[in-house]
Amino acid sequence: MKIAVSACLLGAKVRFDAGHKHDHFITDELGEFAEFVSFCPEHLAYGTPRPSIRLVKNEETLQVHSNKNGNDLTEALIQKSAEELSHLEEEPLCGIIFKSKSPSCGLKSAKIYLENGFCEGKEDGVFASMCRERYPLLPMEEEGRLEDPWLRENFVMQVFAYDRFEKLKAAIPTLNDLVQFHTAHKFLLQAKDEQLYRELGNIVANRSGLSFEALLGQYELGFKTAISRKSSIKHTRNVLDHLAGFFKKELTKSEKKSLHDQISDYANKIIPLIVPLSTIQLYARKYDTKYLLEQTFLEPYPKTLALRSNVKSGK
Repeated sequence: MKIAVSACLLGAKVRFDAGHKHDHFITDELGEFAEFVSFCPEHLAYGTPRPSIRLVKNEETLQVHSNKNGNDLTEALIQKSAEELSHLEEEPLCGIIFKSKSPSCGLKSAKIYLENGFCEGKEDGVFASMCRERYPLLPMEEEGRLEDPWLRENFVMQVFAYDRFEKLKAAIPTLNDLVQFHTAHKFLLQAKDEQLYRELGNIVANRSGLSFEALLGQYELGFKTAISRKSSIKHTRNVLDHLAGFFKKELTKSEKKSLHDQISDYANKIIPLIVPLSTIQLYARKYDTKYLLEQTFLEPYPKTLALRSNVKSGK
């Protein structure tokens, strides 16, 4: 799969001071499973090194000003941002990672200044804003926010789920393929958004007799919206309790108590999610519970990323 990433995060020396902000989680860990498409509209617009810039609110419009002499540099950045966006449109992207706080790439983190020099608040950078408009359902995040284990786990889960759907769509699926896909994602969707999960089930049932093309389009919108939701400990615990119910006839009283204690400890942030999940996977293999073993919720991305091994990955 392909992920677009701010070039400085990949180690390219394209920042205003000719430096970089190499992010090793992106290149060394996520890079094991993804190809990267780099971008830097500021480098294209102004070269490197260059004076730093800021976003200035002029009445109802945003302008790009040089911090060195106050010159209006808006047109150049808009033009090069549009060129970078055209470049990204040529790639089958499954996500974008931006440089935080950047006037071009910040996601709600780029400072907005008034003409008197006071900071009014924060907004999307010029290029990030264009990307949001062009890709409303594409997973997007900043590297700064990805330092939070909860946001990191949710973003990676979303990217891999997005990639799975894109591969399904590219394979020219049948209704049966879509049903199987939905079934495999049942518990992942429930942990994200119970209502959207049920709506997606109704779409797959196709009681309205829609054409498959229309049906797939409806499902895509609902699925990509659902996976953009952040998982919560409360919703995840409900799913874990549901999974534990699959073994109510097989487990001894002591085994049931041990499993439910693990689920409670997870909910109380004493142990990470991987602990009860590993126990559930163990029982699913032991009792050959194929329905559970086929659930992407148990392993929504490569386990070597170990994102569920941190207590702080749940909120």
